[in-house]
Amino acid sequence: MTSVHSIVPASGNKPLTSSNSHGHSEETLFTRYQGNPILTRNDWPYPVNSVFNAGATLLKNGDTLLLCRVENRTGHSHLCAARSVNGVDGWIIDSRPTLMASPREFPEEIWGIEDCRITYVPELDKYAVAYTSFSRGGPGVSLAMTTDFETFERLGVIMQPEDKDAALLPRKIGDYWALIHRPVTTLGAHMWISYSPDLRHWGSHKIMLEARRGGWWDANKIGLCSPPIETARGWLTIYHGVRQTASGSIYRLGLALFDLDSPELCLQRGDSWMFGPEAPYERGGDVSDVVFPCGQTIAADGDTIHLYYGAADSCMAMATGSISACLSWLDTNSHSSS
Repeated sequence: MTSVHSIVPASGNKPLTSSNSHGHSEETLFTRYQGNPILTRNDWPYPVNSVFNAGATLLKNGDTLLLCRVENRTGHSHLCAARSVNGVDGWIIDSRPTLMASPREFPEEIWGIEDCRITYVPELDKYAVAYTSFSRGGPGVSLAMTTDFETFERLGVIMQPEDKDAALLPRKIGDYWALIHRPVTTLGAHMWISYSPDLRHWGSHKIMLEARRGGWWDANKIGLCSPPIETARGWLTIYHGVRQTASGSIYRLGLALFDLDSPELCLQRGDSWMFGPEAPYERGGDVSDVVFPCGQTIAADGDTIHLYYGAADSCMAMATGSISACLSWLDTNSHSSS
């Protein structure tokens, strides 16, 4: 394993507002770590092109684990783990890929595996890793289970192409496991939820959040970011919206809240985006103007969110926010119906 050290301290305070040159204040829900990016290709112990879109979880010893998407110079991706005591620096990176594509056993992985989301499932005492498997037919959703991020039980494809942006909820809804995912059809790219009795056979498919139409920041194409956070008020969910412009796509983040017992029911949805590409490492890279979180951890206070996101499909960054602040923001920024 390789250790990565940072000499830049973490930012302590989380400002609630920022002002532009005219004095107009804007609420800041997530504050970028001043030492961003926290992981780049230069930190890797073997040659790679880029490191981004990592799933995140807290291990039982309190360490933070990022399961990063690592793209090599063939264009194919695999997953590699980085561990840190404080979740900010001092990363210990596996000396070789943690989870590689296995196209001989799983043909759907012929062109790599990407963009995982990690959910710890207390009932099973296992971590569920939902990831995109890149097949000849396009991207699909595959699922693997692990207890230690060293050995994995692959369940194979659970959602056929074209589908991605998937995460398992940490507990059953009634008698069924629930998976959020994003199929693409001729009707658009919307967020769906599906249910399973055994994590292998899925049905009861329902749309839970539609991409808006017209000039909205999240028109036509949306998808889940990090796994939903269970709160007393509902499943707090960060999702991405893609705005098409004359110079390309812009990936920004929004918030929505879903019912605890019927998660296909949206209770609140923010009108505006709340976090978008601004910093140089987010505006320029292999794919410019992208912030894309696939994971977060919650601090011991039960409120502080450490959000880990891929920046411009090139590196990993972190921002810090608050569950209570996100819920308050939804109360004052969710008025639209379409």
